Amino acid sequence: MDDEEQMEFIMEHYRHPHNSGVVENPTDEITEYNPVCGDAVKVSMLIKDNRVQDIRFVGRGCSISQASASILTDEARGKNIEELKKITEKEHLDSIGIKLGPSREKCALLSFNALKKILVKYGGE
Repeated sequence: MDDEEQMEFIMEHYRHPHNSGVVENPTDEITEYNPVCGDAVKVSMLIKDNRVQDIRFVGRGCSISQASASILTDEARGKNIEELKKITEKEHLDSIGIKLGPSREKCALLSFNALKKILVKYGGE
């Protein structure tokens, strides 16, 4: 995708986020904040048999933080815990598809950091 197509991809996830909402009776949930800009993302998950049965998010903030959460929840849905543990920060940032400055990277990593904190309960780093 060229830059224009990638920006449209991000804006589509921002305008019409996938997996928006809260998981009913989640096994885990966590909220991450970016105090610099005020963005927030709450990720809730239902894990059964070591696999993500449902994952959703609610949040407020810039297009990057919200689109990033939409993209990440698409990626995580249906995966087992071991697969999720292997996703790196770089891979997540690459999935967004555009070069981000340091402050925008913090926005893009809110949902990723929430997911990784949940995975600590399952032996993640």
